[in-house]
Amino acid sequence: MNITVIGSGYVGLVSGACFSEFGFNVTCVDKDQSKIDRLNAGEIPIYEPGLDDLVARNVSAGRLSFTTELAKTVANADAVFIAVGTPTRRGDGHADLSYVYAAAEEVAQHLDGYTVIVTKSTVPVGTGREVFNIVKKTNPTAEFDVASNPEFLREGSAINDFMRPDRVVVGVESDAARDVMAALYRPLFLLETPILFTSLETSELIKYAANAFLAVKISYINQMADLCEAVGADVHDVAKGMGLDKRIGAKFLHPGPGYGGSCFPKDTLALVKTAEDYSRNVTIVEDVVRYNAERKLAMADRVINSADGNVAGKTIAVLGLAFKPETDDMRDSPALDILPRLAAEGAVIKAYDPAAMDQAKPLLPADVQYMTSATECLQDADVAVVITEWNEFRALTPQSIKDVMRGNAIVDLRNIFDPAAVEKAGLTYQNIGRAGTL
Repeated sequence: MNITVIGSGYVGLVSGACFSEFGFNVTCVDKDQSKIDRLNAGEIPIYEPGLDDLVARNVSAGRLSFTTELAKTVANADAVFIAVGTPTRRGDGHADLSYVYAAAEEVAQHLDGYTVIVTKSTVPVGTGREVFNIVKKTNPTAEFDVASNPEFLREGSAINDFMRPDRVVVGVESDAARDVMAALYRPLFLLETPILFTSLETSELIKYAANAFLAVKISYINQMADLCEAVGADVHDVAKGMGLDKRIGAKFLHPGPGYGGSCFPKDTLALVKTAEDYSRNVTIVEDVVRYNAERKLAMADRVINSADGNVAGKTIAVLGLAFKPETDDMRDSPALDILPRLAAEGAVIKAYDPAAMDQAKPLLPADVQYMTSATECLQDADVAVVITEWNEFRALTPQSIKDVMRGNAIVDLRNIFDPAAVEKAGLTYQNIGRAGTL
């Protein structure tokens, strides 16, 4: 089977590479000539562990290619995946579907024979129906079906998530479309992966419902962490006690500075807006959206408090900028709220991230200094702040931090250090929801 993937960003590139690993012929199409040139030169434009090897292997095997020319590849395709961006629309919070609809119209012009058009992008309920209408209007004689196949890829482990998923969700309206999608995912079916076939609307809503639930879970444990600090409890033990209940589970019960990334912020907001459109309430999600934004700003206050309420002229060493480790994604990272606030208060900011500094520079205050290592970042700092829990930061010992810092304050927003070891090194320690928090 021949697959065309429209969009060679995170979702499109990972999905295309993985489908080619399944043995299908995949062509990734993108309007950005420079991105296609980089891919054809063997350069991966995003940071994702293992993706460079996966792409190189399948390009070498002749199963994966990249182009800006859409017409020929769509005409030869059995399935066309639309994997373009759906950012939050400015002004009203809805998902911006202009890229999806533009792709649908362009695909429609080049269809030749029966084709399944699949929305891989995260899209609100009703998008698949509108894609069908656009294609039908543009090319009334086309033979096609529309399917919904939301992605559930975690940045940093996306390849494993595609190859060994918890489930595959597919929304279809015909037996023919179901057969094509079943054939595409046959390698996973052989591994007994649950494949859930639903209606278009159900499939679209599953993605938003799942992401919003995880965002709720993150915010819940963050609020429990705040309560733990007030009552003298340990949030890690609370989370463990909760997670051992199989009805709850341990995942996403990790306290921190608030969620970020390409999915949770925009998807929670889009779900709220969809509910408003249909005059239904999702007040839990509304509260989470508001609380998460407030929490990120509150983390800056913790840093300021660690410096006796005044960071003016003081050097703050920031370890980690990406919203999570094993990615260079800066979208809605807590760093984008914390660092501007500290800069506005007069702090001298030095920052280090193993992967995200190039992405961060255009988004952060111009006077942020970028270092080449964690040790260089910590040198002569008055306060050290951990925003992203990269493994190389976990390898730092409190004593090694103390040896190079000028001050003695650590604000650990990811709880990567042992409070007892920090205390033994003679450092003051703020963490999230554990003994030792100021």
